[in-house]
Amino acid sequence: MYESTRGNLSGQRASQAITLGMVPGGGLFVPSTFPALNWRDLQGLTYRDVAQKVMTPYLPEFPQEVLTDIVNIYEDGTFDGLNPAPLISVGGFGVLELWHGPTAAFKDMALQVLPDLLKVSLDQLELDTDVLILVATSGDTGKAALEGFKDRVGMNIVVFYPEGGVSAVQERQMTTTKGQNTHVVAVKGNFDQCQTAVKRVFAMDDLKAQLQEKRLIFSSANSINWGRLLPQIVYYYWAYLQAVEQGKVTPGSTMNVVVPTGNFGNLLAAYYAQRMGLPIGRLISAANKNNVLTDFFTTGVYQSQRPFFQTISPSMDILVSSNFERFLYEMSGRDAQKIQTWYDTMNQGTFEVDPATLKQCQATVYAGWSDEEETLETISRSYKAYQYVFDPHTAVGMKVYEDYLSTTNDQTFTVIASTASPFKFSSNVLQALEEAKHESLKDEWIALEDLTKLTGWDIPLGLQGLDQKPTKTVEVCEPEEIPEVLKKIFI
Repeated sequence: MYESTRGNLSGQRASQAITLGMVPGGGLFVPSTFPALNWRDLQGLTYRDVAQKVMTPYLPEFPQEVLTDIVNIYEDGTFDGLNPAPLISVGGFGVLELWHGPTAAFKDMALQVLPDLLKVSLDQLELDTDVLILVATSGDTGKAALEGFKDRVGMNIVVFYPEGGVSAVQERQMTTTKGQNTHVVAVKGNFDQCQTAVKRVFAMDDLKAQLQEKRLIFSSANSINWGRLLPQIVYYYWAYLQAVEQGKVTPGSTMNVVVPTGNFGNLLAAYYAQRMGLPIGRLISAANKNNVLTDFFTTGVYQSQRPFFQTISPSMDILVSSNFERFLYEMSGRDAQKIQTWYDTMNQGTFEVDPATLKQCQATVYAGWSDEEETLETISRSYKAYQYVFDPHTAVGMKVYEDYLSTTNDQTFTVIASTASPFKFSSNVLQALEEAKHESLKDEWIALEDLTKLTGWDIPLGLQGLDQKPTKTVEVCEPEEIPEVLKKIFI
């Protein structure tokens, strides 16, 4: 069963939590308990079968044969090769490549599964209605969600992204998505303003009533939706299984995990795997210049009213990390009243947790950050040392891992979650490698070709020919105009 982080809803089935996306009265759904799952019971299985084993305890009303069909996505050609998330040995650590799906970002690992989880949930609830998926994106979620939901019968999706706040490739990926049920809207402002405005829509009873007259109900494909978060737990088990198989980890010993952090969902999935019994040692949170989380782990104060920076790692340009609420719920001993109080205060831009909660947070997560210059330098230095190309997000993780090593001298085998292909950010990667021609820094499409010539790496299929594809008409609006945009499209 599932309950709200704010204590205002409990006893919900998985299908209810997935269909609603977020708690109507505020808060996020969390499982009432974490099932134990021994990694040894998964040895020798394919990724598809590991996914089924990890997800089954959280989806008790889903028939096994239905779940088997859902996770078959990992072996039907949607992802490159037979291993959708290979663990690559780089130096003395591992890089878990999570970007071998159709949009070349880690979001595919969950967003190729979520549409079917949502469809089955609707069937379980016997709801005679269509779904309107609302997504706020800082870059990668948007395209992955559009790709997952395009042409799905009974499902419509609208993606909102900050105008000028995503890379040229990310924007073109979104605007070239096919499907009559897909819509893309540019929102004036930064990602936090975009995300806050979209969340506000979920609480608008008048708008929901008008849409219900059109047989539409809201849901979400952001990681606030449990159905988006659950499949992300799988690849941490997969990373550990590969580390053991490769001889990097002695069976049963711990493995550290580094996660480039924006909305905190990816790191939270690693924490949930740890709670299920996976031998994860230190969780390492890596932030860019928008280092609100790093400051929190130092001070216990979450201060979102601060300068917002557009960086070369745009998917992490976030000051209000939605999934951090779920993490604090666990760190506070599941004290829903504390969560409610803190997030009521968050409306004014800041809150401070009690010393006991902060101590638990610090015992669970090491947090660091990297500025722009350090990130570029890390891409360059790592390529020279390892002949491995980091995108600007994974490079943030690498820099923070290096800082962690110098601070702790912890020699535990460590896996860095690689969240995107470097080709999604070719100009910045080329700039870091000091091989960029003048024109390639201006033209992302020239940069793609130059990067493949330089490194010998292949451009992901989903990024090839993007500049030649026809684009959708993109609506542009202020954050407060989002409800009117939805009415214009659907009412």
